Amino acid sequence: MARSRTTHMPKFNSLNKLVEFFETHDMGEYWDDLPDVRFDIDIKKRTHIFTLDEDLVEKVTTIAQAKQIPSISLINEWLREKILEQVKVAA
Repeated sequence: MARSRTTHMPKFNSLNKLVEFFETHDMGEYWDDLPDVRFDIDIKKRTHIFTLDEDLVEKVTTIAQAKQIPSISLINEWLREKILEQVKVAA
């Protein structure tokens, strides 16, 4: 049987105090005290998937590891550079 709680969530005058409180308390115990929130989400960024030849993946992975960045970041950086070059040539 669920235990009943007699105290409500305290009021906080700063975000830091709220964070400190929930570092030592279970948020689930105060769920009913939280207001309902509704908001719209407008997602503008999309992810597209492309296939790459295995040898390219291996080389990109090696280079990315040497630079200590994710492979996808390296690929995006290179694509931006190449597209910028092409746009300048076409102009």
